[in-house]
Amino acid sequence: MTITSTPAFVRELPGADTPRWGYWIRFGESGIAPGEEGGILQSPGAWPEHAMPLGMWQGLPVAMAHESGEKSWPPARDWLARLPAAEGDLLATALQVSAWARDHRFCGRCGTPMQRLPHEFAMQCKACGHRSYPRISPCIITLVTHGRDLLLARNARFPARRYSTLAGFIEPGETAESAVRREVHEEVGVETGRVSFFRSQSWPFPHSLMLGFFAEAASRRIRIDGVEIADAAWFTPRHLPELPPSHSISRQLIETHLSAVAMR
Repeated sequence: MTITSTPAFVRELPGADTPRWGYWIRFGESGIAPGEEGGILQSPGAWPEHAMPLGMWQGLPVAMAHESGEKSWPPARDWLARLPAAEGDLLATALQVSAWARDHRFCGRCGTPMQRLPHEFAMQCKACGHRSYPRISPCIITLVTHGRDLLLARNARFPARRYSTLAGFIEPGETAESAVRREVHEEVGVETGRVSFFRSQSWPFPHSLMLGFFAEAASRRIRIDGVEIADAAWFTPRHLPELPPSHSISRQLIETHLSAVAMR
């Protein structure tokens, strides 16, 4: 018999009739307040009036609330790097829902102020009936390989010595696999052969869903675009540059490839 456990975080909104009480997350202007137990959750209690419900945490409602905060509160990226998976999912949800609520206060069809629906993540316009849901933008992130070697690139915004995998948004009407081949060719001029799916990761800055792929290069010649990509090069498993953080799907792609070639 298979026993399944209930996840700590469930995206099931408590509804308008539920008392506004439970766990909550304090969002400041530049960071997120530490909770009593070292994570981001404040102990169960009455929520501030402006708190926004997010779902259920360990059987109790959970919400987020904005305030001015303190400069010492760690930024969201720092929290995501060290939180356990379940709390990381909760924070990612909070970040995306917060951005959606901020950016969809008015109807995109007629300009009337929108109203939040209590039973789901949705805004509705009472004037024309238009509904707005949180925006999710799918994008691909790809590790290009040639045998044991890895093609890594440095975005112009990266720290000086850090290199990472290639990424880009999926365009309207495009499949994820086509986006992989297009982005790789546009950014580094490399043609790719076989493309295989790895896994996905929510990346809430502000609303991305990263679809991870491996792509086999058909050639090794690199021609960077000179716009998004400042440099790109082939690296061997024994000689690697500074890599992205361990919690990122980019690093997971790299580590998975390194583990695979080490076993050959």
